[in-house]
Amino acid sequence: MTGARARRWLPTAVGLVAFAVLWALAAHSLWRSTVPADLHLPHLDPRAYFGKALLDRTSSYEQFLEIDAVLAQVALLAVFVVYARRGHLLMRESAAGPIGTGMLLGMLGLGIVWLAQLPFGIAGLWWERRHHVSHAGYVQWIVGDFLGLGGKFLFASFALLVAMGLARLVRGWWWIPGAGAFVGLMLLLAFVTPFLLPSTYTVTDGPLARDARALARVEGVPGTRVAVQRVRTFTSAPNAEAVGFGSTRRVVLWDTLLGGRFSRREVRIVVAHELGHVSRDDVLKSVGWFALFALPTALAIAVATRRRGGMARPEAVPVALLVLVVLQLAAGPLENIRSRRVEAQADWSALQATHDPAAARALFEHFAHLARQEPNPPTWAYILNADHPTLMQRLSMVAAWEARHPRQTAASGRPACRRCGYPHLPSPPLGGATGS
Repeated sequence: MTGARARRWLPTAVGLVAFAVLWALAAHSLWRSTVPADLHLPHLDPRAYFGKALLDRTSSYEQFLEIDAVLAQVALLAVFVVYARRGHLLMRESAAGPIGTGMLLGMLGLGIVWLAQLPFGIAGLWWERRHHVSHAGYVQWIVGDFLGLGGKFLFASFALLVAMGLARLVRGWWWIPGAGAFVGLMLLLAFVTPFLLPSTYTVTDGPLARDARALARVEGVPGTRVAVQRVRTFTSAPNAEAVGFGSTRRVVLWDTLLGGRFSRREVRIVVAHELGHVSRDDVLKSVGWFALFALPTALAIAVATRRRGGMARPEAVPVALLVLVVLQLAAGPLENIRSRRVEAQADWSALQATHDPAAARALFEHFAHLARQEPNPPTWAYILNADHPTLMQRLSMVAAWEARHPRQTAASGRPACRRCGYPHLPSPPLGGATGS
């Protein structure tokens, strides 16, 4: 019997080992970075760049938002725990059939979560308005946030339709083709995201367009479009992103980066950073990371929902949502590590493309002054919430780049900091920098 069991389990064991090896090889490929492995980031004193008063202001501002975010996550988990235990009772009111009822339970779950997290969102908006970061009205924000549920409803409905449909066809093995379908859905979403961004226009001429075209050639992605998103009426926070891939790839800048708040050289750093994401296919790589975890996640949901009859049954939907939320919260710190590595690589690409460390340093200093980013957040907030390197880590990378390129450092013409030994631009006034 022992030999028979061994022969029966041998193909499964071989398959698991092969999957683990392929998974590790794929993860290693996605984890690779163009930042030199031997790059040493010097320790810099935040007070040498920002001063105690600004550090205190940014710490106070960020601390409220960080605690608010943690409380929102706790509320999210608590609501889904209750919904997983009691949500199936709501199916008594449905006559839509198993799949329709399951989709209805999914929509109700998202709606209940939105209501539970609404107070935390309003609290965050109040804090941002108080510090003049957000200009949105409360009613305007609530209506916009509610309308934003439309995309989540659509995504959740399709995902539930796929999972429940496959579970009815292939029973307990639905998670294998289901994971592939979810990856395809994420790939489609990444491709069409540029068309879903509101209030954008493409930049075709002027200094910004010329700088973007020149940087795109340097970074090996000529023809990449640059668009501007109008957000100034809602927020003063600066931001940018690289979206899409293939024929839809583009760099999107918030208009809060323009209009004189940041100099032309600083905006060039931002554009080069985002083009660094484009040149290294970071959008596709994010889908690749999703693919690596899609199969284990789908398997975990399949196992957890067996007591409710599996994903073919609508009463399993609340449990599936709870498992998904728990896994996402648990994976959050790991995702932050990946994201910080990708963003650090884009920072390095921007320095390599522009050879302008002074502008990069000024940009990061402006983020503290104008966006109230905390230069050196506490460890717990860094682990839980930080998807970018801290401002001090980004400044340290600039210093490390300068150490490797002393001619550029000397050409900057800036006096060296007495504490850290590296030259840097003076901090801008709170009113913003003069455009050039």
